Amino acid sequence: QVQLVESGGGLVQAGGSLRLSCAASGRSYRTYAMGWFRQAPGKERMFVAAISRNAITTSYADDVKGRFTMSRNNAKNTVYLQMNSLKPEDTAVYTCAATTSTVQAMAAQPPEYWGQGTTVTVSS
Repeated sequence: QVQLVESGGGLVQAGGSLRLSCAASGRSYRTYAMGWFRQAPGKERMFVAAISRNAITTSYADDVKGRFTMSRNNAKNTVYLQMNSLKPEDTAVYTCAATTSTVQAMAAQPPEYWGQGTTVTVSS
């Protein structure tokens, strides 16, 4: 089992950047593919990005490609989401997730473990 704690959310102006972090605890952290999801007010939770166990493979939602970059530091049990060129429509609660499945399955198959989320607000 793995526990996930996000940080790094906040208020930023459009065009700005934020970096989210997700600290994982648990002996088997490195066996999980990791992902980020977001839920905007009044909308369903959506897939944002995912990264494989060895950090070689990543996957992104179309609306964040080229702006967001996901990475992981297995020595620190932490994954990151670097968000650049932020838009007001990126405003959401961002949640970290872990799965025993694959990066490719992350978007379609709900991960087993979730964090509590961190709020990102982008002002216009």
